[in-house]
Amino acid sequence: MQLPAFFDVIYFFALVLGIAGAILIIYGGLKSIFKVLMMEIRKGSFTYNQVRRELTDKIVFGLEFLIAADILTTITTPTQEELINLAVVVVIRTILGYFLSKEAAEFDLQG
Repeated sequence: MQLPAFFDVIYFFALVLGIAGAILIIYGGLKSIFKVLMMEIRKGSFTYNQVRRELTDKIVFGLEFLIAADILTTITTPTQEELINLAVVVVIRTILGYFLSKEAAEFDLQG
């Protein structure tokens, strides 16, 4: 296998992972909007905390896919600027994921 073809494969999988992460976040948002509307219209069997928990789980899971995509993208162009950008993005997304997970765990404790 030639090296340029290998980078094309890595780029393709980075694109797939990035799209998967975005789809998860969009899906979670749309599902949450639907559930909130159903709660308001029909007084559904779920609470706002359950909806928040599900949305938070989808966001955290989507962020993990986006981090994986960023790592693969940086493999193909490992300049110092790209590595710094990756580090900043990973730190921000990791902190965001940590606090979202922590908030979701508090929803479980509240009932």
